[in-house]
Amino acid sequence: MATAEDELLLPRLPELFETSKQLLDEVEVATEPTGSRIIQDKVSKGLDLLKKAAEMLSQLDLFSRNEDLEEIASTDLKYLMVPAFQGALTMKQVNPSKRLDHLEWAREHFLNYLTQCQYYHVAEFELPKTKNNSTDNNTASSSMAYPSLVAMASQRQAKIERYKQKKEVEHRLSALKSAVESGQADDERVREYYLLHLRRWIGISLEEIESIDQEIKILREKDSSKEESTSYSSHQDRPPMKPFVLTRNVAQAKVFGAGYPSLASMTVNDWYDQHQKYGVLPDQGVAKTTPELKRGTQQQEDQEQKEDEDDEQMLHRAREWDDWKDTHPRGYGNRQNMGDEPAILFWHSSPHHGIFQFLKWKEKSTEKWLCIINGCMNYLKNIIKVPSIT
Repeated sequence: MATAEDELLLPRLPELFETSKQLLDEVEVATEPTGSRIIQDKVSKGLDLLKKAAEMLSQLDLFSRNEDLEEIASTDLKYLMVPAFQGALTMKQVNPSKRLDHLEWAREHFLNYLTQCQYYHVAEFELPKTKNNSTDNNTASSSMAYPSLVAMASQRQAKIERYKQKKEVEHRLSALKSAVESGQADDERVREYYLLHLRRWIGISLEEIESIDQEIKILREKDSSKEESTSYSSHQDRPPMKPFVLTRNVAQAKVFGAGYPSLASMTVNDWYDQHQKYGVLPDQGVAKTTPELKRGTQQQEDQEQKEDEDDEQMLHRAREWDDWKDTHPRGYGNRQNMGDEPAILFWHSSPHHGIFQFLKWKEKSTEKWLCIINGCMNYLKNIIKVPSIT
């Protein structure tokens, strides 16, 4: 009697499915951070409900491999999405220490959903590779340095097709949603509505598996790098090496210098003492006699004595030169560039009478011509007496 009452109190499969679906929708549209306590409570509650729903489906044997998609009731098609819901909520769990485990569980749920859909021919798609197939593929393609361009192009085209199908499915779902939820749709429309949901989650599962594989690869490489760093920690514990200087740099610095002004070789006091010793400071008066100073003064005295001895000879030469200039006009004996042109000989009536001057015909200086005219006029004035005009 107690067992019958307990069975009546247990939630039924439709209630479990609808409640978990509602929790998933609330988590996806929530504005709070995924790591907040409210969201994580909904995620854990939804996973518990979906786990119970999956156990009930396995007990009821609602889906069998011996039947086709047409043999499944329209109202039961929605229960095929239970593994997809489990994978979606598992991805919403936030725990960095267990992130790799969550990714593997979510991938397993999505792969189970895709396997069922492919068996029942819900849509045409290529099933992602399992762990064994992926490892074999990695070892086979390790020799290739870069991925094939053809494979990359095919993946891009497949993503574009999935995106177009997703938009088309969402548009048709929005048109059928109100009629199905209100209970006014017939069996054909209800069946189409759930089949569209199945196809929509096929695209979501394929995209999630691709992102999961990439994240798993990154996390495993991170763990391997940590292991390598811990294995080489013994090398890092040794004391640091002492600094060393290359002999070549030392020799180069001795020749070319250090590249910056060198330090002072003496202090100010040393410099003052040295100059005071040689007697070259301005406030010392007479400098002290040193061998260098004696030698310099002796040379200066010898030069002055030599100049005194040569004074008489130099004076005689200067007097002879003055006498010659008095008897010889300027330019005497200079016949350069004169050619065969005759010169004008005229008497210059100046205070210095008796001086002949020679001028060239080709001299075109104004001062020279004025001098010639003036000389001629004075000469004629002395010879011819011009009567005065009264």
